[in-house]
Amino acid sequence: MTVRTRFAPSPTGFLHVGGARTALFSWLYAKKHGGQFVLRIEDTDLERSTKESVNAILQGMEWLDLDYDQGPFYQTERFAHYDAAIERLMEDGLAYRCNCSRERLEALREEQMQNKQKPRYDGHCRNRQISADEPHVIRFRNPESGDIVFQDHIRGEVRFSNSELDDLIIRRTDGSPTYNLTVVIDDADMEITHVIRGDDHLNNTPRQINLLQALGLPVPEYAHVPMILGDDGARLSKRHGAVSVIQYREEGYLPEALLNYLVRLGWSYGDQELFSTEEMIRLFDLKDVNRAPSSFNTEKLQWINQQYIKECDLQHLAILLAPHLQERGIDVEVGDHLVAVCEAQRERARTLTELAEISTFYYEDFEEFDPAAAKKAFRGEATEALRAVSAKLAALEEWQREPLHAAVAATVEELGVGFGKVAMPLRIAVTGGAPSPDLDLTLRLIGRETCLRRIDMAISFIESSNDPWKTENYTLSLSASSPICL
Repeated sequence: MTVRTRFAPSPTGFLHVGGARTALFSWLYAKKHGGQFVLRIEDTDLERSTKESVNAILQGMEWLDLDYDQGPFYQTERFAHYDAAIERLMEDGLAYRCNCSRERLEALREEQMQNKQKPRYDGHCRNRQISADEPHVIRFRNPESGDIVFQDHIRGEVRFSNSELDDLIIRRTDGSPTYNLTVVIDDADMEITHVIRGDDHLNNTPRQINLLQALGLPVPEYAHVPMILGDDGARLSKRHGAVSVIQYREEGYLPEALLNYLVRLGWSYGDQELFSTEEMIRLFDLKDVNRAPSSFNTEKLQWINQQYIKECDLQHLAILLAPHLQERGIDVEVGDHLVAVCEAQRERARTLTELAEISTFYYEDFEEFDPAAAKKAFRGEATEALRAVSAKLAALEEWQREPLHAAVAATVEELGVGFGKVAMPLRIAVTGGAPSPDLDLTLRLIGRETCLRRIDMAISFIESSNDPWKTENYTLSLSASSPICL
C-alpha cells in the first residue's frame, strides 16, 4: 500500500500555524514512508472562500517548502462527484429530504438544552415524503444503533455510539454539499490512506466513517493532533501575536526555523531540539506525538530562529536579509558586502528584522547617537582622540582590517592613553552606538568616506556645547540622509 496523506485547508483566511503544523505532520509521514502528499482546497463555503486566501495558503506552503505531489485540487470543481454520491444514498434509502424550518430546529435545540440533553436532530422527517419541488435539505440516515470504533494513531482506540449522532445534513437548501460529505468523497477518490488533522475534527470522524461505509468506500486510518494553545492556556489566536505563516516571514523568521519549532510542538525525539529536514523525515513518527495540547512559546521560537541564523549559509542569509533592509528604504543588492555584514552581525540577532535593524548603520547615516553610549564615550579627551585617529585613517592607502587596526593602535601610542580612550569614541562616532563587531571590521564594512564623515559629525556634535549632556536629545545637527560610500 502506498501511503497517501493530504492537507485540506479552507480558504477563508491565512495559513495559520496550526494548519501549517498539520500540513507538516502529514508531509513528514508521507515522506518517511515513501508515499505521496496531496493538497486539497476545501472551498465549498462560497460566501467566505476567497481567491486571496487561496493565494495566501499556496504562498505559505511554498515558503515553508512543503511541496505536494498532487494538487491543488479544488472542491468547487468536483460538485458532480458529490451530487452523484448524494443521489446514490437517496436511491439506497440512506438519505432523505427534510423541510424542517429554522424555527422548529431552534425550538428543538432550546428544549433539549433545557432538559440537559445533547442537541441533535430528532429524525422528524425520516419517514415523511417531502417533495423535491419544495425547499429542503438532504440528511444522511445515520445508523441508530451500534458503535463506531477506530484506532487513532495518536489517541489509541476511540469509540462513539451511533445513538449520540444525529442525521447530519449532506446537501443544503441551495444545493451545495456540506463538509462531511465532500471530505468523504474526496478522501476516497484521492485514495487517501492516512488522515492527519486537528482534534477539533474528532467528532466528525464517526460521521464520516458511517458515510464511507454506507457508500461502500474504504475507511482511511486517522490521527488527530491536539490543538495549539497560547501562553495563557487558551486556544492560539491573533491576540497571542502572529499566527499567520506569512506574518512570521514578514517578522524575520526563517522557514526552516519555523518548521523546526512546529515539529516540536507536540512531538519529540529525546532531548534533541534542532532538526534538519532530513532528520525530521527520518525520525518523525505519529506514535510519538503527545495527546495533550501544546503551548506556543514565542521566546523558544526566537531561540530556535537565532540558532538557524547563526548556522545558515551566508549567501542564503544575505538573500533572506535583503528584503528586510529594502523595507527600511535601503537600496541593497546581494553581494560580497552584504554577505560580510551578515557574517559580522548574525550572532547578535534573533530574527531577520532584528538583523536588519542592527545592520542599518552600515548603509545609512543615523540621526542621533545612543544617549547612554555617547554620554560615556564623548567626554574627556574624546575630541582630541577623534581628530588624531581621523587623520591617521584618512592617510591609509588600503582600507583593510590590518592597516585600520594599526592606525587605531598608533593613535593610542601617540596619545599615551588606554586603547578604550580612542576605540570607544571612535566606535560610537561611526556606529551611533549600534551593536557592532570588532572595530577594525566595523570600520572596513562602513567604508572610508562614511567613517571620516561621521567622525567629523561626532566632533561637531561634541563641540556644539560645553556640556552636551544637559539635554536628553542627542540628535545630530547635520543631515542624516547622506549617501554611504563603501
